[in-house]
Amino acid sequence: MTYTEEWVTTRARNAYERGQASFDIRPERTALLVIDMQDEFVRPGWSPYWVPAATRMAPRLQQLVEHCRALSVPVIWTIFDDTHLGLDRPHALRFLPHADTDWRRPAPAEVWGQMGRRPDEALIRKPSYGAFYDTPLDTMLRNLGCDTVIVTGTLTNYCCGTTARQGYERGYKVVVGSDVTATDDETRQEPELAVLRKGFALVLTAEEITHRLTATTPVPEVGDRGNVS
Repeated sequence: MTYTEEWVTTRARNAYERGQASFDIRPERTALLVIDMQDEFVRPGWSPYWVPAATRMAPRLQQLVEHCRALSVPVIWTIFDDTHLGLDRPHALRFLPHADTDWRRPAPAEVWGQMGRRPDEALIRKPSYGAFYDTPLDTMLRNLGCDTVIVTGTLTNYCCGTTARQGYERGYKVVVGSDVTATDDETRQEPELAVLRKGFALVLTAEEITHRLTATTPVPEVGDRGNVS
């Protein structure tokens, strides 16, 4: 067979727009990652980094968090924070347009209070975009017996997309919530999801994620998680 330009372009376009990964989402092997739903991104008007779309989708994400809690799916929160005096942060950030403001956090970053994070849910303070970069996330997931992560939060094309790629590269099955992620320019949402859909993750709505979690095998007792190989 000769592969014409039209054939390969159509194949690629179909994968970007409608492609779906073929793995199941098993609740006993899955963790929900809530990426950077913190004051400076979600609290309306509080910082120049506010992401209005993240504020709008927050109630939907809260519902997904509650569904995961009910299914004993661990919820892990992250915060993009100033850690270790900035010595662990990639220094190139200072040269990029993303850092073109003098605004500084008045105190250590916190999850936006209305998200309802519980004290018994892990919180990772990360120094850069991806949640796996220089953090204990990989160890935490392995200790939980998880081989699948659901990526939610903000920004879709920065911290969420980077986390999805890092998870993929570490061998995890990655799910990205299409309507429980958000970015600061909504025209960038679907292009990022398209790339993730084609090559890195299973992209689903929150409703679809909930359906797949509840349609698979029963959740074991919490104490059994550490025995999952």
